[in-house]
Amino acid sequence: MEGKPPGGPGPVHVPLGHVVASEKWRGSQLAQEVQGKIKLVFEDGLAPVDFYLSNRSCILYITEADLVAGNGYRKRLVRVRNSNNLQGIVVVEKTQMSEQYFSAIQKFTVLDLGMVLLPVASQVEASCLIVQLVQEQTKEPSKNPFLRKKRTQFSEPYLLRTVQQIPGVGKVKAPLLLQKFPTLQQLSNASIPELEPVVGPAVAQQIHAFFTQAR
Repeated sequence: MEGKPPGGPGPVHVPLGHVVASEKWRGSQLAQEVQGKIKLVFEDGLAPVDFYLSNRSCILYITEADLVAGNGYRKRLVRVRNSNNLQGIVVVEKTQMSEQYFSAIQKFTVLDLGMVLLPVASQVEASCLIVQLVQEQTKEPSKNPFLRKKRTQFSEPYLLRTVQQIPGVGKVKAPLLLQKFPTLQQLSNASIPELEPVVGPAVAQQIHAFFTQAR
């Protein structure tokens, strides 16, 4: 593991196609679902990060219990946001019990911190998301079927549901967006002029604001 800068998390060496996970996730349902699809390595001392997808990208996982317990998760998010070495993705369990707290964490994460937030219904759905993100990173652009095919393949239902929850999108515009931007990474990197032909100027602004820091 590489050295960490004072006051915040730092980069961790992650072999291609692997995920480095915090030891606390050993034996969890999420870890069991991921095993066999990608290689999972457990390490101590990764806090506040839960999963490293690459040397510089990571996931902070906010459970249903974390949301119900209060705002303790905020310190973890701020530590990663203030690190110049990491790009953090916040994965949040949005369940019937935690739904009332979701708008608060969405505002704090997206508008206040400018981080990407992805809701999941369960650890099983989160495992699909992690596998998808790792597989995207390991594919060369020339070999990536998502980049070669115009027809969207909704192999993972969570992807469609995630895009539907972006403000202004909904069930009608989500499939149109995924035809043009088949992965979350492509959609989050899309500019307003690229989004406008698909969803119009107003929604393009909303999508761009969702994925970028409010200034």
